[in-house]
Amino acid sequence: MIPLSARALITGAFTIALSMHMGGAFAASASPMGPPADRVDPPSPQAQKDLEQSMRGEAFANASYRLYAAQAQRENLPSVARLFERTADVELGEHFKEEAALSGLVHGDAANLRAATAGETYESQKMYPGFAQQAKAGGDSRAAARFSEIARDEGTHARAFGAALRAVESGRGTVPAPAKAEAVHVPQGPPEVRAQQTKTDLDTAMHGEALAYAKYQQYAEHAKDPAVAELFRGNSDVELHEHFADEAKLAGLVGSTHANLVKAIAGERYESQTMYPTFAKRARAAGDNQAAERFSHNAEDEAGHARAFQQALDRLQ
Repeated sequence: MIPLSARALITGAFTIALSMHMGGAFAASASPMGPPADRVDPPSPQAQKDLEQSMRGEAFANASYRLYAAQAQRENLPSVARLFERTADVELGEHFKEEAALSGLVHGDAANLRAATAGETYESQKMYPGFAQQAKAGGDSRAAARFSEIARDEGTHARAFGAALRAVESGRGTVPAPAKAEAVHVPQGPPEVRAQQTKTDLDTAMHGEALAYAKYQQYAEHAKDPAVAELFRGNSDVELHEHFADEAKLAGLVGSTHANLVKAIAGERYESQTMYPTFAKRARAAGDNQAAERFSHNAEDEAGHARAFQQALDRLQ
C-alpha cells in the first residue's frame, strides 16, 4: 500500500465531511464528461497535490459507502442501500479513475510493483508497528493486536510484490499467487477504542487501506501480465474486505442508516461548495485546464448527491 504522503488538516464539521465522504457520484446525476484524452499534460505541483487529496477521499468514500449500503440492507432499506452502492461505484469507477489518469498514477507493471513494494514495506516496518505501540500505550490492546497483525500481512504483501517485480524484470521465475481475503463483518456500533491517538491512527489506516484498494484495482486493470493483474486484485481485496473492514469496526465507522446519511450529506456539501471549487479555481489559475474541468465536474456531481442523500434522509423521518 502506498503511504499517505500528506493528509488534509480540516477541523470541526469539515473533518467529518472529509472523512465520511471526499467524493462520490452516481450515474443518474453525473454530467456528460468522457474520459481524459490519451495525452494528459502533467499537472502543476499544486494540482497534483489536490488530485492526490481527492483520490484519497474518493477511495475512502467508496469503501465507506459500501459498508453503509450493507447497514441499510440490514435495516430493510433497499433503496437507500442501492443509493450508497451506486454512489460508491462511481467514486471508484469515475471520480477516482479520472483523477488517477490526470495524476499519472499508473505506469508499467514493473513501476507499479516497485511502488506497491515500497508502500507495503513502509507500512509493515514503520507505520503499523508505530500504531500498535501507540495503541498499547493508550490502553487499546485489541487495536494494538490488530495493527500488529496487519503489519505482518503487509510484510507478506511486500515480499509477494517484490518477487513479482523480480520475475517481471528478469523474465525468470513466477509471479506469486495473491493472498486470500478473510472478509470481516462490520456491524453498526460505537468505537471499540478509547484513546484519541488510536482513533486518529485508525482514521489514517482506513484512508490508506481504501486508497491501496483503489490503486491496486487501477494497477490490475492496466497490467500487461495476467498474473500481475491477479496479484494486485487479490491483495486489493485483502486491503478492503479485511484490513479496512476490521479497522472500520474498531473505529465505529458504521452507525444507523440515519446517522450514515447525515455524515454523507455533510461530506457531499463540503466537497460541492468548498473543496472541489477551491481545487478548480487553483487549477484554472495555474493553467491546468483538464484538472480544473474534472474538479468542476465533480463539484456538480456532489451537489446532486447531497440532494439525493437529503431526500433519502427526509423519507426516513
